[in-house]
Amino acid sequence: MIRRILAARALRSFADGFISVVLPAYLLALGLGTLEVGFISTATLLGSACSTLAVGRWGHRFSIRGLMLAASLLMMATGLGFAAMSSFWPLLLVAFVGTLNPSSGDASVFMPLDHTMLATAPDRTSVFARYSFTGSIAGAVGALASGVPDYVSFGRLDALRLMFAVYAAVGIAVWFLYRGLPDPKVGEAPAPAALGPSRSIVLRLAALFSIDSFAGGLVLNSLLALWLFQRFGMSLSAAGAFFFWTGLLSACSQLVAGPLARRIGMVNTMVFTHIPSSLFLIAAALAPNVQMALAFLLGRALLSQMDVPARGAFVMSVVTPAERPAAASFTAVPRSLASALSPSLTGAMFAAGAMAAPLVACGVLKIVYDLALFAAFRRVEREAAAT
Repeated sequence: MIRRILAARALRSFADGFISVVLPAYLLALGLGTLEVGFISTATLLGSACSTLAVGRWGHRFSIRGLMLAASLLMMATGLGFAAMSSFWPLLLVAFVGTLNPSSGDASVFMPLDHTMLATAPDRTSVFARYSFTGSIAGAVGALASGVPDYVSFGRLDALRLMFAVYAAVGIAVWFLYRGLPDPKVGEAPAPAALGPSRSIVLRLAALFSIDSFAGGLVLNSLLALWLFQRFGMSLSAAGAFFFWTGLLSACSQLVAGPLARRIGMVNTMVFTHIPSSLFLIAAALAPNVQMALAFLLGRALLSQMDVPARGAFVMSVVTPAERPAAASFTAVPRSLASALSPSLTGAMFAAGAMAAPLVACGVLKIVYDLALFAAFRRVEREAAAT
């Protein structure tokens, strides 16, 4: 089971990796501006939040496997929709309904479903680390593949459309992988009872995670690629190569997350790696040339995702087993909603010429989140381990 989920994660992350870089280039090639890129990025995340909320509220009525298969078909339809359409409003609708992911992480409805299946593993931190590592490696390779339109012999716009057709094909492959999974139910209890004794802690975590996600939404991979295109005139292939290295560094760092969390704790792992990465992002925003900006961004990539496996494992460790599906969804939904608000702000700031503002704001807000998380939950982890 775990191998199938990891393989599906790898394929989806590969597709997300090239789409997150291709998306702004495609929208600019269609004649849309930076503001429209921000709106479409917002729509993708807002739609993901709504679908994830639906899974948390009504998903108990269906099998997890069935929901995964439906999400895979939706991924296929999303790729075909983007490949076929050229106007802003139809693209905005497909972005909202579909599974497109403009970020470096898994921001779609797939994530809480995968987490629920993986939560039964004995060593959750290591399994979640492998899940994140697999996604980061595959996403890095996908980012490298985003440069393909620069090297084909036919028209650039047609080449960009072809990348979305490949995204649809990945959805079909993921459907076949999920088809071989066992078919457990999410739960038999009514949805209102899904969160019980851990309700308070889940809501507090969701509130804090939303701050982090709002900040992260300001600098999604698609928006960071747009920043590189607009500020430094970087080509699509060069941006793809850069995001390959950032993804590779993120993946390698996540191998350390499991052992580090066991040694210093999950909360400490989240906080002590996240704050330096935010400082690197602020430095990149203020860098005077592309070389220094890329160096700081690579430093950020080395640290910024080490909190991901620790965060997922921490949520699963502080709730009861029966609450895990709801906890996964109800901590993911506010994050998706919060991150959905910020890309439009970034697009507006870019359109107004404030190119450094979103990066600085992201770094400052993430530091505030880390300090608040440390203050609120550094003792909770020890209490959960003692029970």
